Amino acid sequence: MNKLDARHIPVLLDDVLRVLAPKPGHTIVDCTLGLGGHSAALLDAIKPDGRLIATDLDRENITDARIVLQRVVGREGKAKFDLVHRNFCKIDIVLQELGVDKVDALLADIGVASTQIDDPSRGFSYRKDGPLDMRMDPNVGTPASELVNTMSQRELGEALAELGDETDGTKIAKLIVKRRAVAPIMTTHELMAIVCEARDFTIQRANGAKLHPAARTFQALRIMVNHELSNLEGLLECLPKILRPGGVAAIISFHSGEDRIVKHAFRDGLRSGIYQAVAMDPIIASEAEAKANPRARSAKLRWARLPA
Repeated sequence: MNKLDARHIPVLLDDVLRVLAPKPGHTIVDCTLGLGGHSAALLDAIKPDGRLIATDLDRENITDARIVLQRVVGREGKAKFDLVHRNFCKIDIVLQELGVDKVDALLADIGVASTQIDDPSRGFSYRKDGPLDMRMDPNVGTPASELVNTMSQRELGEALAELGDETDGTKIAKLIVKRRAVAPIMTTHELMAIVCEARDFTIQRANGAKLHPAARTFQALRIMVNHELSNLEGLLECLPKILRPGGVAAIISFHSGEDRIVKHAFRDGLRSGIYQAVAMDPIIASEAEAKANPRARSAKLRWARLPA
């Protein structure tokens, strides 16, 4: 396993390949390229004359993943891939620009990439001190520090509860507002310490907890900063228009709100006849995979297939 693979084991890879059933000659979209783990397996399956189209908001991910995918293609170049720096909610426009009408399958692995968490300068990690940013595209949008320092106590509390499933959202929001009145909250360590105090955790105890007390707060902020729920809704809306007859889409989510959006969209599509079949229950990681890859523990995969 090379260095890039070691930092990002693809979540639910066997299930993704089973659901999408990639075959030589297929055209497949990976909406969340990351380091190319899923994309590499998909590209390998659609050789020699298939085409992979992958998008990512992070230019660094695209640079690293290109190396991985080029190894899959090999010297013969008997497979084609396009890597596009774009939000996946615009995937229909991406396909139009590439001259692609319909695709056989689509994958989206919703969430943050390991490279983003590992880099303190990106501000995603509550375990590593850095600027409180969290933007997947660091050149676009509003950093998390601005939200933390400007949202009202009520808005913050509601967001933490809704987007982070945080039961102590009100207490955390109250302490954030109190502390920012003295000085702006600008770093991940500052915010992490405030959350720990609000939840009656020492830093030492927090670091040893199975789920860090700041995890849900950071998740909620990341979702807000990157407009993840609205982007997901945009992707789900355009899915039926870009899949070929019999085409299938697979969405992996890590948050109850995301999973709920996917579940309702797929089931509504089934009832209205847009989809021929959908996953009635999410696919989750086996005990072995969850043990080998902790990120897989909260992953839920849902799929939907168009009529042939």
